[in-house]
Amino acid sequence: MKILVSNDDGISSKGLYSLAKNLQELGKVYVVAPENNQSATGHAITMHQPLRAKKIKFFDTSIDAWWVSGTPADCIKLGIESLLKDRPDIVVSGINKGENLGNDVLYSGTVSAAIEGCIFGIPSLAFSYEDYYEEEFAAAGIIAKEITQRAFSEGIPHNTVLNVNIPKCSAKEDINGISITKLGVKKYKNNFEERTDPIGVPYYWLAGDLINSEIEKDTDIFALRNKYVSVTPINIDLTHYSLIEKIKSWKFDTFK
Repeated sequence: MKILVSNDDGISSKGLYSLAKNLQELGKVYVVAPENNQSATGHAITMHQPLRAKKIKFFDTSIDAWWVSGTPADCIKLGIESLLKDRPDIVVSGINKGENLGNDVLYSGTVSAAIEGCIFGIPSLAFSYEDYYEEEFAAAGIIAKEITQRAFSEGIPHNTVLNVNIPKCSAKEDINGISITKLGVKKYKNNFEERTDPIGVPYYWLAGDLINSEIEKDTDIFALRNKYVSVTPINIDLTHYSLIEKIKSWKFDTFK
């Protein structure tokens, strides 16, 4: 199995290291990841400046690895189309520092790297870890490897990405199991904090407080809060098919 690994935290992330090192047990691993932190870049791609890539020594491994001066989506596109000699069999993104739950997946570079792999028709997964400040990913790396192995053997459906969130744990025994979930809803208040720079000009810093509300039990949010690994299948086809006929009935006659 040929495995392309990326993330949005950057090439020096310990989560990326744990993921790539564990995935070596499944096959040949390649790492193509951003040179710098690209968190919350979503599915942005670089169009108005050149992309640069450099092959590097990846921690203490012999893994073929490159940093790219762009976004996670750039990394997957460049890796598949230019850097790797052979097309990967699977794309795995992560392990992200911090959860990617609910509608936050729309902003996530980690999830977007997996979506880019899916656009290429390659089975793809994204892994995130509950604790943003955690630097120990040993257990999470083992969990990610085992889920990746099962997903590849069972087959991920066309146009689908598996978004996986792992609770904070020091061993597999710390979690209560795996829950197959839907995306929950996360809402924030006070999204921007107004500040003043040294010369008195106001600027705005993205902040935001999560609004506590009732959480549905079949969501990724509920699963993670109750020490379950959440596995959420995300369909990248955004078409709302059931509305096509209804909107046709609107009869845009003025455009005839």
